[in-house]
Amino acid sequence: MPSTSPSSALRSTLLQAASAVLTPGVDKAIALAEHAYAGEIHWSGLPLIEHVEDVLRALLPFEPDEEAITACLLHHVLETGTITVMDLEEEFGSTVRSLIAGVQLLSQVQVQGSRQSIDSLRLMLLSVSDDIRVPLIILCDRVSLLLSLDKMSEEDRKWCCENILYLFAPVAARLGIHALKQRMENGAFPVMYPTDAARIAEQMQDLHARTGDFLPDTARYFQSALDIHDIEANVQVREKLSYSIFSKMRAKSCSHVEQLHDLFALRILVETEADCYRVLGVLHQLGRPVANRFKDYIAFRKPNGYRSLHTTMMRLPGLPEGVYLEVQVRTHQMHREAEYGIAAHWKYKERGSKERMLDRAQLQEALTRQFDLTREGEYSVLTDHIFVLTPTGEIVELSEGATPLDFAFQIHTDLGLSFKAARVNGDIVPLHYQLENGDIVEIIKHKQPQPSPAWLTFVRMASSRAKLRRHLSLLHREEHIAHGRAILNDFLRKHRLPPIDTDLTILRHVDGLTLTVAECEDMLMRIGQGYDKLPALLQHIDALKDIPVAAPKQKRPAIKGVRKAIEIEGGLPMPLRYAKCCKPDEGTHDAIIGIISRGSVMVHRKKCRLLKAANVERRVGVKWTTGE
Repeated sequence: MPSTSPSSALRSTLLQAASAVLTPGVDKAIALAEHAYAGEIHWSGLPLIEHVEDVLRALLPFEPDEEAITACLLHHVLETGTITVMDLEEEFGSTVRSLIAGVQLLSQVQVQGSRQSIDSLRLMLLSVSDDIRVPLIILCDRVSLLLSLDKMSEEDRKWCCENILYLFAPVAARLGIHALKQRMENGAFPVMYPTDAARIAEQMQDLHARTGDFLPDTARYFQSALDIHDIEANVQVREKLSYSIFSKMRAKSCSHVEQLHDLFALRILVETEADCYRVLGVLHQLGRPVANRFKDYIAFRKPNGYRSLHTTMMRLPGLPEGVYLEVQVRTHQMHREAEYGIAAHWKYKERGSKERMLDRAQLQEALTRQFDLTREGEYSVLTDHIFVLTPTGEIVELSEGATPLDFAFQIHTDLGLSFKAARVNGDIVPLHYQLENGDIVEIIKHKQPQPSPAWLTFVRMASSRAKLRRHLSLLHREEHIAHGRAILNDFLRKHRLPPIDTDLTILRHVDGLTLTVAECEDMLMRIGQGYDKLPALLQHIDALKDIPVAAPKQKRPAIKGVRKAIEIEGGLPMPLRYAKCCKPDEGTHDAIIGIISRGSVMVHRKKCRLLKAANVERRVGVKWTTGE
């Protein structure tokens, strides 16, 4: 591991923080970051080391723990090829690896070129992780991009701001992190709506010219009044930000900023909840509250956890005529929650050194409260899904528990059928490997499809299983047709009828419709597979409808002389034969295994010595079932 420079910019940034976390682990992360990012340029145009430093500065006010800082420092390190995912986990632990994988996944979520709706993308950003540190780091990453807009091309600048304004700022709002939400909106709004931003700025400038700078005097007036009532309070002034003005004007169909009642505001911070209501009583004695503008978000908090008292007032001393003043009253803790949202609830846990821990159940409860989606149950559906990445960064949605084979079939059926092996995060993994959020999956393929019936035990998604079964059925089409022909000929022979001719004449007319030869062969294939049973089929074949259905009962295809039937794992319909080497049909019915061989499954005892020489990929699970 490279040594850390005492004067490094990353280290200096951490030292400037009020609650710096400079542990040996963080020192090691700084050393790796500076080594990996040396000479690298971020796509925004900044040197990668400077971009990471900007992200770290945005994160530090949230007082992150060691793991969050390490993940922030290294969230671009995999892109440089300096270290593999496995080495990263070995050096910094599985939690850091998981955080970085989550950040890497969320960094790929974008509006442009996406087949998913913006609401679905926002939901993905919120639901792919049960660790608040993942969305927090990616939100800080997006805030940092606004610092380098001037280095981007016009196309990149608009693309970046579109994603920030429509995806990431609303997600910050859902999480209640208004400190980041406002920074993103203020930076992206003028780029996306330059004309509206200029119009609002001009109208606010005209309004200030008429009203003057009255807010500081009004704040001092309130501060004095509260001091007289022995209420310890901190009075702050606030002016509504441009994008909030734009959104409200558009929602209310307003043409001028003066039509809004909350352009100017005071924020009063007190110690206790009881003080909030005491302040409210004093306020309503000093001026005239506007009817229907009082909101008690303390007794009835917002879905994202926001708590505060809101009242709108007019006719206050020093307040210009016709100007309304919104006053927000909250405790210092409520204010921290309003600024930092869910991240404000991190809890201290003593373990030798001070660490910030987040209660995951609390996070999930908070997220669940915030999902105001119109489609009922959408959240529960997405929580049963995972999102992984292709090597090119495309996001693929899979069911929880999905394997690399499922991933291949979801990309394309041909890729699944040609599957040879899979690399997950750079390492070859077994077929049964369960993918996780943020995994980067690369499929290695054969030149020609070589699917195996054994794969049915390694796919977890119904759509993948259906694609595989369909191909396996077509692969043995001729054998299934021959088996179906034999079943039907046996039936005809027992009823002293001639066998099927080469033109399949007896099957050509079904329920008054004339079938092609191919359609007749499809019927025989389904009979051979066991999907269609003759007694039910006779009612539809015109030439055989009059034959009394006293036909012999069609038994499930089984091996001659077997006391128990055999079932192939995955329901694969193929003829069965017993191996002569170990004779599993004789004596006790021991554990068995199947080997695919020339269109049939050869059944061996599991302890058969010859199994060692059999191709593992041709093995398929079989088991004894109670015979009919």
